[in-house]
Amino acid sequence: MEIKRVGSQPSGKGPADYFTGTVRVDPLLNPPAPARVVGACVTFEPGARTAWHTHPLGQNLIVVAGCGRVCRWGGPVEEIRPGDVIWIPPGEKHWHGAAPTTAMTHFAIQEHLEGKTADWLEHVSDEQYTA
Repeated sequence: MEIKRVGSQPSGKGPADYFTGTVRVDPLLNPPAPARVVGACVTFEPGARTAWHTHPLGQNLIVVAGCGRVCRWGGPVEEIRPGDVIWIPPGEKHWHGAAPTTAMTHFAIQEHLEGKTADWLEHVSDEQYTA
């Protein structure tokens, strides 16, 4: 058994290669093999968002605070709120982030396949974000 005490894992800034705007990533889950699950608490400031990306084994998002947005390639931008649970299937191109005027925090949970949890693609344009 291992207990990770609050504050023992430092917060990180969401890298500009993968995010637009101000994003904070707080690690939650990263157990050793053979486990494959990883998870983080991600906070997006208003207007911040991920780049388009996919996950080889899918992803679960659990919204815990604020108001956000999520969009799959070719689909509408959808509003997400605390208590919403979003399942993104393996390989589905998508993005997620905060609403334009409200921050949003979610837990992001996914599994790694051969050491990879995501394939990062192009940034989401302002037009795509506000669609």
